[in-house]
Amino acid sequence: MRQEVTKDDRDIHTDLRDAVAAEVGRERFDLWFGEGVALHLANGSLYVSAADQFTLDRLRSQFRDDLVAACRRLHASPDEIAVQFRLDSALATPDRESDDARCVREPRPVAAARTAGERSSRVRRFARLDQFVVGSGNRVAFTAAQMVAERPGSLSPLFLFGPTGCGKTHLLEGIWSAVRSTARNRRVLYLSAEQFTSMFLEALQGSGLPSFRHKYRHVDCLLIDDVQFFLGKRATLVELQHTADTLLREGRQLVFAADRPPAELAKFGQELTARFSGGLVCGVESADFDTRLGILRNLAPRMESHFPDDVLSLLAARMDGDARKLAGALNQLQATCLAFHRPIDVAMAQTTLADVFRATSRVVQLGDIDRAVCDVFGLDANSLQSSGKARTVSQPRALAMWLARKYTRAAYSEIGDYFGRRTHSTVISAQKQVNRWVDRSESVRLAHGQCTIAEAIRRVESQLRAG
Repeated sequence: MRQEVTKDDRDIHTDLRDAVAAEVGRERFDLWFGEGVALHLANGSLYVSAADQFTLDRLRSQFRDDLVAACRRLHASPDEIAVQFRLDSALATPDRESDDARCVREPRPVAAARTAGERSSRVRRFARLDQFVVGSGNRVAFTAAQMVAERPGSLSPLFLFGPTGCGKTHLLEGIWSAVRSTARNRRVLYLSAEQFTSMFLEALQGSGLPSFRHKYRHVDCLLIDDVQFFLGKRATLVELQHTADTLLREGRQLVFAADRPPAELAKFGQELTARFSGGLVCGVESADFDTRLGILRNLAPRMESHFPDDVLSLLAARMDGDARKLAGALNQLQATCLAFHRPIDVAMAQTTLADVFRATSRVVQLGDIDRAVCDVFGLDANSLQSSGKARTVSQPRALAMWLARKYTRAAYSEIGDYFGRRTHSTVISAQKQVNRWVDRSESVRLAHGQCTIAEAIRRVESQLRAG
């Protein structure tokens, strides 16, 4: 039977949740005290209800003292607070946000204004597939996402990889939204690798492994973003492999996204990377001009200000393919427009975004190429300038010389001198050699495994764009 809650109790509901958030921290609060958790304070007792046993166990074992401290903070009273925990399946009804989605809610400031009747934690608005701007660099990945959304389990696992801002998260969110909308009774989980790790470690430290495994191994669709975060986390990787094995045996859908392909995740172990590659691996490239313009035209109508098409074309031409940076540029223009009561035009955009454009079109130096290649190939600084002739050094050095000819105005002799006092003929030879590698789609070894030379070039170029 539910504890009766008076109007006064309801009036302090928001203050109570704010006090709990202050005790545990906003990120942990958003993760564990979402719509699937109810808090009621009445007659000297705190009633904590959760929609699933795993969450209830975590709240009981990890947050009891914090909950008591929050109640005392709220009432400034030394009186003993009784905390009662109970399972309430009604909190998981379809008209509420599921416990599955709680993992991906956006954090917000503790001091954000809220009415007493407002839900305590804003639900993240997930992107949809019909909002995705399709271009030549993401068409295959988009088609694969549509197939997965329409027939979960038919293409499993789907592994998406690409640089930051290319649209991987949008595709994962779009799959989540589509599967949920077509069958509300399906259990669909979307979370980041960091969140999966955090929940696994908390379950491991307590006694919640059975509940954790039930939660993640009894779903219809599991989507995990930023998979590269698992690098070096051996226990979590073992758990992930067993989870993947269970879901794949039962014909469930797995979707992963990372900043690199499975071939570059060799430290995950051969068995797990083989599972990543067992369905479909799709690269997602940075947006080209047409795709950037499409993204801007998609974002602009949602803003308060009017953005002429020539301004959008300017942004698409002068900025790189990171969708977040494009959105940030629109926000910056709108803020300037509202602050100075000026219409947005090309002249205003060039002035307002001068620093952004300058950073995007900065001059690449030989040292930039040296650092980027060393980082991608996992080499120590100055390795490319050494006299070393081992293949692990000579291949990256040849690529660095090839990139130097592509991105700088340095002469052959200057490039050779920089990379270990080599002759201009050595640089010419390196350039021809890399061109042959590209023509033959040869493989090279990077810091985290092997990949094609074309993918290695893409990764170095991405580093150069990022600065």
